[in-house]
Formats: sequence, C-alpha cells, structure tokens
Amino acid sequence: ADDNETVLELLTDFLESKQFRIFKVHSGIELLTKVAEIRPDLILMDIQMPGMDGLETIRQVRSNADLEIASTPIIAVTALAMSGDRERCLLAGADEYMSKPMKLNELAALIWKMKRKNKEAGR
Repeated sequence: ADDNETVLELLTDFLESKQFRIFKVHSGIELLTKVAEIRPDLILMDIQMPGMDGLETIRQVRSNADLEIASTPIIAVTALAMSGDRERCLLAGADEYMSKPMKLNELAALIWKMKRKNKEAGR
C-alpha cells in the first residue's frame, strides 16, 4: 500500500522479477476494503498516506475479526526515519520496519525471511 505511483511501480517491477505476486493499493482505505479478497501473505505498508495513514491501517488490519488477516505479516516502509519512528510502527503492529530510500535486495531478503518464518510457524 503506497499513495506514490512511482514507488508502487518500482516495487512491483522489482518484486515481480523476484517471482512475487503483487497486488497494488493506493491507500489504507483501499487496502482494508480489499484485504479479505486478496488475502495477502505479507503487506508492505507506507506510513505517510493521505486520509488514513499507515499506522491506523496497520491497527485496523490487526483488529480484523478474521485471524488469518489480523496476523498477516506487515513491513512498514516509510520515509520516516526520526528517532522513535521504528518503535511507533512496531507498536502499531508492524512486524518489521524499513526506511526509504530502501535497498531493494535487502527488502527481498527480509520478505523471504518473513515467509520462511511464517511457514515454520504453520501460517
């Protein structure tokens, strides 16, 4: 989920080249309306978005009545890089945090790590 089309295209092109299946949404509200249909294995969540920001969107995902959706791994991806921002993202319910500009190979490695961890946990 990211409101910046350029970022979405860059991430989509890169992650598809790594054999990931991608669903793009442009806002937190759009994510919440489609999450039950998409049933993602993992969510990359921009924090600074108009309307509902990423922190509130993460809280809403975590409070979903469907436990599979509520436990979806979430990586907060944000330009926020001030002291305490990582902690705010994790407290909202993100599993991991990456600041922009991000190194795409590090992002892919983190996604693979989280997928392995979830597979081992039986999710």
